[in-house]
Amino acid sequence: MSVFSSAALRSSVVSRLRAAGCVFAEDEARILLAAAASPAELAAMVRARAQGRPLEHVVGWADFAGLRIAVDPGVFVPRRRSEFLVAEAARLAGPGAVVVDLCCGSGALGAAVAAQVDHPVELYAADLDPAAVRCARRNLAGTGARVYEGDLFAPLPEALRGRVEVLIANVPYVPTADVELLPPEARLHEARPALDGGADGLDVLRRVAAAAPGWLAAGGWLAAGGALLFETSERQAAGALEVARAAGLAAQVSREEELDATVVTATRD
Repeated sequence: MSVFSSAALRSSVVSRLRAAGCVFAEDEARILLAAAASPAELAAMVRARAQGRPLEHVVGWADFAGLRIAVDPGVFVPRRRSEFLVAEAARLAGPGAVVVDLCCGSGALGAAVAAQVDHPVELYAADLDPAAVRCARRNLAGTGARVYEGDLFAPLPEALRGRVEVLIANVPYVPTADVELLPPEARLHEARPALDGGADGLDVLRRVAAAAPGWLAAGGWLAAGGALLFETSERQAAGALEVARAAGLAAQVSREEELDATVVTATRD
């Protein structure tokens, strides 16, 4: 019998994780036991998790929208609530649509949109963080996507101006003062630029919204033209709407209570 099938070992791992404060200790133990290739590797993984490293960084992947997304140390871990943003974007991505995943992180959202539509899309992704870009290139391999490193729209090909039908921008939206209130897993182990949205959490969104009209298509799948979709918190939704409308976009809020997810969809007005 394999050492990994031992009930005593499973119980020991669960106890160690529970003592470290892991709420879902049983589920995490199952993942660690399946991921480890040797007793020594298992011990190292359990130790790292008990010390507060995100489970996804420990095993090297995250389960997101039914996909296994590679997530290297330091890279933003895709949250389950972002599956609502994916669903909203996939609904708008018609056949052959130009889809851009801005602030793409690991590329999870772009990969999930490509997997959820039943037709080809023309997919692009960009992020400022080199580690995230490396992950995104791995996760988007096979989709035909092109992944760029740089600040927001800057690295994208100029030929995309006026052609983007679905612009996903999962920008950081945690107010600077609140970053220190985040769980240690995020605060200590994910890149701060992927979390910190400025004084009111809307600074990066303002930059994206201001530039978006020049990149969004004037027509296409949506009668109003291309759409910018982004996630925000429920308490920031009113401010996010104002940002989008100030940029000349017609915007509306959608909520998904089970995921506690808030998404704003903004189109050319």
